[in-house]
Amino acid sequence: MDKVRINLKKQIDESYDILIGSGLLENLPALLVKARLGTKYFIVTDTTTGKLFGKKLSDLMKGAGIATEIVTFVQGEKSKSREVKAKLEDEIIKFGAGRDSVIIALGGGVVGDIAGFVAATLFRGINYVQVPTTLLADVDSSVGGKTAIDHALGKNLIGAFHQPKLVVIDVSLLNSLPNRQIANGLAEIIKHALIWDIDLLFYIEDNLDKIYEKDEKVLIDLIKQNCAIKGKIVELDEKESGFRKTVNFGHTIGHAVETLSNFKLNHGEAIAIGMVAESKISQELGLLKQGEVDRIAHTLADAKLPVTIPAEIEAKDILKATLKDKKARKGVVEYVLLEGIGKAIYNQKVDDDLVLKVLIDMKGMK
Repeated sequence: MDKVRINLKKQIDESYDILIGSGLLENLPALLVKARLGTKYFIVTDTTTGKLFGKKLSDLMKGAGIATEIVTFVQGEKSKSREVKAKLEDEIIKFGAGRDSVIIALGGGVVGDIAGFVAATLFRGINYVQVPTTLLADVDSSVGGKTAIDHALGKNLIGAFHQPKLVVIDVSLLNSLPNRQIANGLAEIIKHALIWDIDLLFYIEDNLDKIYEKDEKVLIDLIKQNCAIKGKIVELDEKESGFRKTVNFGHTIGHAVETLSNFKLNHGEAIAIGMVAESKISQELGLLKQGEVDRIAHTLADAKLPVTIPAEIEAKDILKATLKDKKARKGVVEYVLLEGIGKAIYNQKVDDDLVLKVLIDMKGMK
């Protein structure tokens, strides 16, 4: 037998900066000129964000002499689909894009996920910049390079790891957010505290009023802490082969609840329910104390997040939906659990009967 070996061992530096401040959108064209990421830019945004910030950013870019086009899609989780991805690619190609083009993901998590996936696959991968406009995207989806679209059988089943070249977080863009969207982001912030840093939980609890008042100093500090945590986890495990799985705390059950709600629940709302459930599972297994579970539920509730399962969603349907989770291995669901606040463990297999018991108990909570 003859053999030809192809040696492709190499190291790639995919480091990037996360810039956090107020009024940064106005400075974005100058930042991009300095970064020299490409020659033509495509702002990918949804219909809601496009009206709020899309034209403003496009005018700023063109005023700085940067070739720019806007490509939009209908706002909402249901747009994270193959059909919408193909539509975006068609429009970008028709506008004359090439391998030296750059995508700007302007919006929340849905925009970041689908725009990043387009960047990952178009011309076999082009540069992109994350400009998140929601608190959830600021602290979660804009950092770490996870890009994806949904499938009928589950969330984020089709995607790629593709790191942005730059993340620009302008907290002044959060002024347009209703309280429900602030709560949506707080769910992931609380999650970071629960899996990594109990001191962050104290900070959240002490500053909830200021967060909802959109105090810029507090928001900048909070976002910086969370990006630092997410960044450290990504540095340890970029492709989620090990420790990065801990960021999925609350997500196994949360994604199931989100899907079964037909996305009437926001991502953070569903994840909050998932975190309560998975903390209760941790307690049932002797990993968490009752007081810790109570604190988690109270903090989430104080942050205006749901902590019980909606009446219309059946416990058995949630359990069934978890089997479709992308983190399942050989038909076995793997959970992230807590050994204490600030300490997460992953790849945990839990008996279905125990999960069902916890879910049924949560259905009866008031």
